[in-house]
Amino acid sequence: MRQYFALSIIGLILVFSSCRTDFDTVASSGNLKFSKDTVYLDTVFKNIGSSTYQLKIYNQSKNDISIPIVQFKKGLDSKYRMTVDGMTGNNGKIFKDVTLLAKDSLYIFIETTADITDANPDDFLYTDEIQFDSGANLQEVALVTLIQDAVFLYPNQNPDGTKEKIKIDGKDVDGFYLNENDPANGNELLFTNEKPYVIYGYAGVPEFKTVTFEAGARVHFHANSGLYVGNNASLQINGTTSTTDKLENEVIFEGDRLESLYSDIPGQWKSVIFSNGSANHTINHLTLKNAVIGLDLQSPYNTFEIKNTQIYNCAEYGILARDTHVIASNIVINYAGLASLSCVYGGNYNFTHCTFNNNWSSSSQVAVNLSNSLAGATPETNPLTNAIFNNCIIYGSATNEFNLDKNPNAPFVYQLNNCLLKFSSSTKDPNYQFKTDTEHYTNIILNENPKFYNVSQNKFNIDKTSAAFAKGDPVFMIPTDILGITRTSPPDLGAYQSQDFPK
Repeated sequence: MRQYFALSIIGLILVFSSCRTDFDTVASSGNLKFSKDTVYLDTVFKNIGSSTYQLKIYNQSKNDISIPIVQFKKGLDSKYRMTVDGMTGNNGKIFKDVTLLAKDSLYIFIETTADITDANPDDFLYTDEIQFDSGANLQEVALVTLIQDAVFLYPNQNPDGTKEKIKIDGKDVDGFYLNENDPANGNELLFTNEKPYVIYGYAGVPEFKTVTFEAGARVHFHANSGLYVGNNASLQINGTTSTTDKLENEVIFEGDRLESLYSDIPGQWKSVIFSNGSANHTINHLTLKNAVIGLDLQSPYNTFEIKNTQIYNCAEYGILARDTHVIASNIVINYAGLASLSCVYGGNYNFTHCTFNNNWSSSSQVAVNLSNSLAGATPETNPLTNAIFNNCIIYGSATNEFNLDKNPNAPFVYQLNNCLLKFSSSTKDPNYQFKTDTEHYTNIILNENPKFYNVSQNKFNIDKTSAAFAKGDPVFMIPTDILGITRTSPPDLGAYQSQDFPK
């Protein structure tokens, strides 16, 4: 009896199910709604795949519908590709009879890989449309991508299929040496502003050669790539003051993903590394961002002159200096996983009118770290002969943004003059007696807000309400700030001359 009852229930379910029309579809009538009428895929370099962008399609009717065809207007020749509700269709180009349930939606994900020759020669835009249905029911969503031409520099492939390599710190890494007589690119040791450059692997500067970056040069590094300045090699960055927000005369080092999603993601490429034997470097008006280590300085026999330089969003350090000599002015560094500036294993340093800030999200980072030792080095300690900070700002989101790692087995000489410093913890450590230790600290402004214009956008301008306003010592004054604006006396602290903020 129970078995008969169960079979009867199953039979009724099958009868009623066969009468339902919930899964019957009607043809699309051209009333689809879209999350966007145009999908902008940001800027990409020629033949480098874009990020994936999404478009959402809505069926606001009471009927389950079938869209007869979803395709690119350029069909199989389109440089775009898409997936529709997880389906790849015909090479990601054409989809037929796409079902969309009543009051429901589906996602389309779109990518592109295109050459500069595919773009409109007048504006370098590559465009297409996604077409839904046809005839009277045709609906379209436009697609727009800016394709940028570039000079690509990369390791050669050896006959056995392996990539060309160079040695950095005794290790073989994918890389190549820049050639001043390259058959394809001409003088690779001269980076001009005519086209951006994209570097794969480490680009090495040959011994006794100098790599020069002209004002306005743009250099983009692929993942795990960088620049290596080896023994007896030199680097000259010759940026100049820009007059617009486009930084038209700045030399810019960054990753090769141009989409806005990647604009401030740390660690997209490796570093600019200077070997112990490199020499004669000048860096002026460089903007460097999104590296692991921005500038990795290792040269005790050379003086690095760094001026008017901005370094942002580095996964470890903005500047890591090991037993070297740095003279720097008008430097701005922000957002580093370990330290914005870290001077380790001794050395000789002079920083004037610099803004060292760190707003990394953890609490263990600092803006400035000084040390006279290095684990694993032989010997482990090395003299810090001088570390001078004049008219600087050392600030950030952590409780203490200044760290001294002092080993008693080597000299440790440092001095801060007229600096605004964040160090909120009360401590009896003799190294941090900012008000009473006159040997190391003079005119320190402690834990007052510099009131930067917009830290999240790396805008460290100040106005007259800042605690850094007119607190500098004229003896140390650099005549112009990082923007080329004439400083007044007494000068403001940090890299920027105070101005009224935009309304």
